[in-house]
Amino acid sequence: MSREIINIQAGQAGNQVGEAFWGMLLAEHGLDQSGMYQGSNPQEIERVGTYFTEVGSKEQPKYVPRSVQIDLEAGVTNRIRSGPMGGLFRPDTYITGENGAGNNWAKGFYTEGAEIAESIIDVVSRQAEACDSLQGFQLLHSLGGGTGAGLGTLMLSKLREEYPDRMLSTFSVMPSPKVSETVVEPYNALLSLHQLIATSDMTICLDNEALYDIAVRTLKTQSPAFSDLNNIIAKVMCGVSTSLRFPGQLNGDLRKLGMNLIPFPRLHFLMPSYAPIVHPGSQSFQKVSVFELISAMFDRKNLLVATDPRFGLRYIVFQDALCITITDGTSQRGVMEFQKKNAHQFVEWIPDNVSLSLCSVPPVGQVQAGTALANSTCMQELFKRTLTQFSAMYKRRAFLHWYTQEGLDELEMGEAEANAQDLVHEYQQYQEATTESEEDGEAEIEYYDESQLPEPSLIDQSDAGFD
Repeated sequence: MSREIINIQAGQAGNQVGEAFWGMLLAEHGLDQSGMYQGSNPQEIERVGTYFTEVGSKEQPKYVPRSVQIDLEAGVTNRIRSGPMGGLFRPDTYITGENGAGNNWAKGFYTEGAEIAESIIDVVSRQAEACDSLQGFQLLHSLGGGTGAGLGTLMLSKLREEYPDRMLSTFSVMPSPKVSETVVEPYNALLSLHQLIATSDMTICLDNEALYDIAVRTLKTQSPAFSDLNNIIAKVMCGVSTSLRFPGQLNGDLRKLGMNLIPFPRLHFLMPSYAPIVHPGSQSFQKVSVFELISAMFDRKNLLVATDPRFGLRYIVFQDALCITITDGTSQRGVMEFQKKNAHQFVEWIPDNVSLSLCSVPPVGQVQAGTALANSTCMQELFKRTLTQFSAMYKRRAFLHWYTQEGLDELEMGEAEANAQDLVHEYQQYQEATTESEEDGEAEIEYYDESQLPEPSLIDQSDAGFD
């Protein structure tokens, strides 16, 4: 029996990524754009219930996506309705506002978004009640705008209240200075990060800068459109969920992914990679071995985050899903060989920190492929980049009035900055941690916790040299 996931796509970026994701998902499960099964492989629909609800007769079943499309303006959702997949989604799952968020996180979180939050929860609850074994929710959004960032993180906090025992995972598109849409992206991104640290169980980061590099350098697209970037994201999303949607030797669910990838609750920001990424014209001329496939997933060119894990940064844990038609022993040997050659990139205080799941159904149009999720200390580079831009504007209080007049307290900006700085310090702490041999044989990691210090006013100054 499939364990169900409810998809929520928020804002312009979230809905456009979602459209590409559902298009690829239909192809992998042998469904047409109206949700009718057209395939011939029974494995394709054996666990189709992970993302789809079966309706209609047994002779002619129809599969409807378990998804909610939300935006504070109707432009993108109307385009989906009138497009080729318009008849795929349930009509009552489109929820839109009227005024838009205007790239303002506070509008999405406090004013415009808060007005439609209850109606979104009602639609989500109806879908959750129809599930036999709901495993969790996934949110598709970007952190640079107003709706995906503000309303998206508001929905996470609402879902955390309603479903405290279910997994909340996100696919979050991080803004980049090289691919900037708006000047206030650092404000929106840091305020969203502040919420994601508290409410999300697992955040898979996707970086516009890395996506553009892949499209230009590897796929040879001279002027990449957002549709080109969304197709790369959709491949990774389908790859991450492969072991959830198809039978294989190690089938998992969202909770197993989180259990294996997140050793500390705040460090739940994951770095995805996909291989092979090749130009469509050269695909028929290449054959990739298992070891090359595994090596490619560690290659910086195939990372969807613009960081470099080679320079002094380390993998805490690593999980990959290989969609290949080979034996388990071959792939396991390939992973062990690679880890042995690159032992300095893995922390030594977590044994067996690379896990592997195999699936016998490859992506459409490919013989074999691999998707990897890594919890690496190099994620701090992403947050440092956003912090630097945020601090430059915030210390001059630039554009701040647009946020405060929507109900945001200025103190929240300071709290978000401090929270992001603490997160960077935590990554640095575990990057530098080493295993120390103790008498009891256990590893000890020393760290500095500011919360354990007394308040300044409570410090006894009688012996501190004060008159």
